[in-house]
Amino acid sequence: MAEAAQRLLELLTLLGTRPSWSAPELANRLDVTTRTVRADVRRLRALGYPVRGERGGRGGYRLGAGGRLPPLLLDDEEAVAVAVGLRAGFGITGLAESSSRALKKLEQVLPARLRGRFDALGSTIERAPENTDTDAPDPQVPADRLRTIAAAIADRELLRFDYAMAVAEDHAEPVIPVLVEPRRLFHWQRRWYLVARDVDRDDWDAYRVDLMDLRMRTGRRVTEPASVPGGDMVAFLMRTVAITGWTVRARLHVHAPAVDVLDRIHPAVGVVEPRSSDSCDLFTGADSLDTIAAYVGMLRFDFTVESPAALVPLLQAVADRYQRAVDRSRADS
Repeated sequence: MAEAAQRLLELLTLLGTRPSWSAPELANRLDVTTRTVRADVRRLRALGYPVRGERGGRGGYRLGAGGRLPPLLLDDEEAVAVAVGLRAGFGITGLAESSSRALKKLEQVLPARLRGRFDALGSTIERAPENTDTDAPDPQVPADRLRTIAAAIADRELLRFDYAMAVAEDHAEPVIPVLVEPRRLFHWQRRWYLVARDVDRDDWDAYRVDLMDLRMRTGRRVTEPASVPGGDMVAFLMRTVAITGWTVRARLHVHAPAVDVLDRIHPAVGVVEPRSSDSCDLFTGADSLDTIAAYVGMLRFDFTVESPAALVPLLQAVADRYQRAVDRSRADS
């Protein structure tokens, strides 16, 4: 019985590694006869696993969709990788409980040779705060929202949602209805983004998934998908987020050549456009104006604030604080 059970698990593993196997191939890998393979296939079907038979040529078998999830046979490195992955998070709400259940199941079946490594991981790994470069909390996205968006992308179905526009922190967030052709989900800088084409405006944009409130399915399919500007979705996402994807935004006239400023600006937080041979415009954003006030000081270039006006008093407060620190430090020296 133990040998037969082990063979069934091996058969399931083989079926999951390729689209199709012939009966002789399976028999050779399992070191049994084709008759035994056919009997094992019948046992798997009786247990609820959708093993499909294929006609033609030598015939064969494949693992179909549906039925029960087959047990997984993981090697040592795969088991450790899954354990680490289950302990990690990606800004998705609603997965903590299911991840914990999966981790407990994995713990129950680990062989003795991996127990020490697994226990070491469990007792030494913690998830440190990812949000270390801003004063805003990490946005959380429900898992079912990501599943719905991913399904719309896969099915080429138009997606409708209400979008809370990210604006200056001293204003209410306007909510606008949006109908888009969804193209790709990205997880970047602790946030989830959807790159999509706005159908009404016929324009591409990057939408923060945590600011989306999905509406009912449209059932409308896209027959001729459009192309993102430039053809590079990653580059489009980074530029779009740098200009419009933050809660607050600022425009600075930097008194330095654009090429020098570009060396100091990460593409995730700023777009630089030349104004003259020795000056440029910097479009930047963050989760708060306080964060922008701190960041722009790291440019080490002179600049003029063109917008928003609310950034100026914050810069003055930072300047005064630094000046007091200098005065006290000199007095104590």
